[in-house]
Amino acid sequence: MEKSKLERIGQLSRKQRSVGLTQEETKEQATLRQEYLAAIRQDLTGTLNNTYIVDQNGNKRKIQRRD
Repeated sequence: MEKSKLERIGQLSRKQRSVGLTQEETKEQATLRQEYLAAIRQDLTGTLNNTYIVDQNGNKRKIQRRD
C-alpha cells in the first residue's frame, strides 16, 4: 500500500477523534481500511506460502491451508 494512503488513514483517524468526519470522509476511510486489510492479508498469505514446518526427524512439510 502506498505511503500516502497510509498517511491519509492516519489523518482521517485523528480527525474522527477530534471533530468528526463527514459522510464522504467516512466512506473514504472505510474504503482505505478495506484496501489496507486486503494488503495485509496478501502479505501474510505470501509469507505462509513460503513457510515450512520441520518435525523432530528433520522432515520439512509445507503448511496446508485450512478453509
